[in-house]
Amino acid sequence: MKYRIILFIILGFDALILFFQTSQISISPSEAALLYEHTSFLQKLVKFSLNIFGQNDFGLRFVMILFHLSSAWLLYQISVRYLKLQRNRLWLVVVFVLLPGVISAALVVSHAGLIIFGLFLYIYLSQKLNDYYVCTLLFAYALLDAGFIYLFLGLAIYYIFQKNKILIFYNLFLVGLSIYIYGLNISGVPSGHFLDTIGVYSAIFTPIIFIYLFYILYRGYLNDESDKIWYIASTALLFSLLLSFRQRVEIELFAPYLILALPLAAKTFAHSYRVRLKNFRKRYRAIFVLAFVFLIFNTLLVLFNKELYLLLDNPKKHFAYKMHIAKELANKLKAMNIFCLTTNKDMQSRLKFYSINKCDKNILKEIELDSNQKNNVTISYKNKVLYRANVTKLNNK
Repeated sequence: MKYRIILFIILGFDALILFFQTSQISISPSEAALLYEHTSFLQKLVKFSLNIFGQNDFGLRFVMILFHLSSAWLLYQISVRYLKLQRNRLWLVVVFVLLPGVISAALVVSHAGLIIFGLFLYIYLSQKLNDYYVCTLLFAYALLDAGFIYLFLGLAIYYIFQKNKILIFYNLFLVGLSIYIYGLNISGVPSGHFLDTIGVYSAIFTPIIFIYLFYILYRGYLNDESDKIWYIASTALLFSLLLSFRQRVEIELFAPYLILALPLAAKTFAHSYRVRLKNFRKRYRAIFVLAFVFLIFNTLLVLFNKELYLLLDNPKKHFAYKMHIAKELANKLKAMNIFCLTTNKDMQSRLKFYSINKCDKNILKEIELDSNQKNNVTISYKNKVLYRANVTKLNNK
């Protein structure tokens, strides 16, 4: 009971931080495209949330935060099979909620948060039910999102080694169905992005945790690992690395599968620590402390990312620049009694979310920060200019 209370305290504190962060960021171009252009299951969920909570950032991100908190709870339940001690399960949940990529998936409206939740839900139900009973859920996944195709590939390979012909062909059918509905983006001129992919993975997990996850999956290959999670995570990671040799990879579709391997990593780490005498555990404690320090540092960097603007000469080099500006700009325009205008496509769709519609009465044109041209709209953070623009009123007769 004590550990359950601690779990809910962790999740409650996590929720408070995330809900606070919704007020610090604006809708991004990719989020606006998801909301207004590309029809999807996630779009319908977000629009339903907006209908309940209103057209605001809380309503926009509520679904993602709900997915995140549910995923953390499912991870705790799944880890029962991997970690005997409840305190170790709590540590696993803490590591999960502190991962930079997980925080981003909880705040940014993207398919990553949905896939993380879907993967954890599948593993949780497959632990409780016969594999045949979970087939309906897999079929629903094939219809709902393209990102689950690597789950079907991993399961097909898993059932090959389990010699279950029915589930092999069923998952291959789901792979084909997913490709038929959504397609599979393997095209364009071959170009190497392997190192970029490794770098993004390291940023999502922090370098130490990514290296350890990679080690766990490789170790599982050497030891003929038979765990379902291992097959799913390894298939997605291998596919992403192979694909990165010829094209840029959408990491948001692959990283959730590596997150799924966290229980395996925690199990191996806990076992390696436990079987050693106290005098030989120092190295493992040092690794854990170092990894945790990296996590805390990266988490603070994500949560207080606006402070980085004060250190950058060019604000547009900020990793979260596209998550800022729009809301502040909309408020400035409303203060100028401007409720409609024409501007570039990305900003137009972002301003639409904040009730600045498109019309020919006003034109908004961004000005380079180092330009001497005068402007009448400026967005700043602690006296650091982030955005400059001119609004021109047209005299339409």
